[in-house]
Amino acid sequence: MNDNVWLLVAELLVVVLAIYMGTRTSGIGLGVWGLVGVAVLVFGFGVEPGNAPVDAVFIVITVITAASVMQAAGGIDWMVKVASKVIRSRPKSVVFLAPAMSFLFTVGAGTGNIYYPLLPVIYDVAYQQKIRPERPLAISAVASQVGILCSPVSAATASMVVLLAPEGVDLGKLLLIMWPASIAGLFVAALFMVRKGKDLDDDPEYQRRLQEGLIKPPVVDAHAQQLPRTAVLSASIFLIGVGIIVLFGLFEGLRPVVGTNEDGDPVRVSVTVIIEVIMGVIAAIIFLTCKVKAADVPKQSTFPAGIVGAIALFGIAWLANTFVAENNQLIVDGLGAVVSGSTAFLGALLFALALFVVAMLTTSQSSATNAIVPIGITIGLPPALIAGLWPSAMGMYTLPANGSQVATAAFDQTGTTKLGKFVFDHSFQLPNLIYVVVAIAVGVLLSFVIV
Repeated sequence: MNDNVWLLVAELLVVVLAIYMGTRTSGIGLGVWGLVGVAVLVFGFGVEPGNAPVDAVFIVITVITAASVMQAAGGIDWMVKVASKVIRSRPKSVVFLAPAMSFLFTVGAGTGNIYYPLLPVIYDVAYQQKIRPERPLAISAVASQVGILCSPVSAATASMVVLLAPEGVDLGKLLLIMWPASIAGLFVAALFMVRKGKDLDDDPEYQRRLQEGLIKPPVVDAHAQQLPRTAVLSASIFLIGVGIIVLFGLFEGLRPVVGTNEDGDPVRVSVTVIIEVIMGVIAAIIFLTCKVKAADVPKQSTFPAGIVGAIALFGIAWLANTFVAENNQLIVDGLGAVVSGSTAFLGALLFALALFVVAMLTTSQSSATNAIVPIGITIGLPPALIAGLWPSAMGMYTLPANGSQVATAAFDQTGTTKLGKFVFDHSFQLPNLIYVVVAIAVGVLLSFVIV
């Protein structure tokens, strides 16, 4: 190996060690060790710092603020009460209903960030029904990112369509492959998650936290709670806000025009900004209409969990961005050379593996798609087959460095949803790998039919 490869390995080791130390420390510690990793890369290796995940952190903060204001008005308790009525007769339904909602929300909005408002509801429903929160939370987090591959308005799908449309696979054909493949993959993964881990009553970490008073015991009968009159109103306002965000994500023409590009085409406000602004407006409306006291908002259980997640996200995502920005070309060129030098059948397998690995290292479906899909086209893989292999872009969830993973683990106060002690042993690994295997199998079969 040449010096550049050795340098990449050394820098990757720094990233892995930082994540390892962060996951062992957990919570804010993940963000702190992420910043330590950035410091080592910058001062030790002379690497230019990557882009700090400002937008992602701001999205988490604004969503958490709105959710906490709603919780102070009784909104989350009301949503849990309604959801509890639906799943009371079959409590394990949340393991299927929660990822379904996460998937659909992401499909509509075009971004997995829409998943964050669902976190407190999924957690509370599971917790109050005495269901191990890891089961619905882990699969829901996976589903929130899978939705990006099935959304007609996501950046990853846009990249895929641009690459495959000239080859005969337009948006409609791509979605005809991805929707059935993804639904099948998520359903099978949810089946496995139904029995994953010990029940709460038998989980030692949960029992320890419960005895130490770190969390409140589950409410046995959520329906008996007397909710404030503002509960329904605050939840309705919040859900309307989520619906507005989905509409803006689904219909680009609704977003305000803020300028023009070099070609004279209108430039519209991004979905990221839409989420941040709408969540802020929703919080303000709930403040005004429900008479919520500002001092009560930080006292809600949603608030500290969300802030911890934002800090953890800031450090670990900045570390990942710094590593990727420094080594992106070497990663793409190296994997691309391996794929392009193989036979057709082996090339298809290596294509899927390369897409998986690049997504893992970049934690981005769009980056992996733009880097590896052109190579698949170049080596002569059928475009429909490439679409069928696209679920391997969920390799982005292999390392616990994604914001949705960090935020999900932070929300689970029972400690059942983990980022792992050894980097790869996190709660999202099993459902994600099951999804990838099943979705690829279904996608490849469909690729022979939809051409």
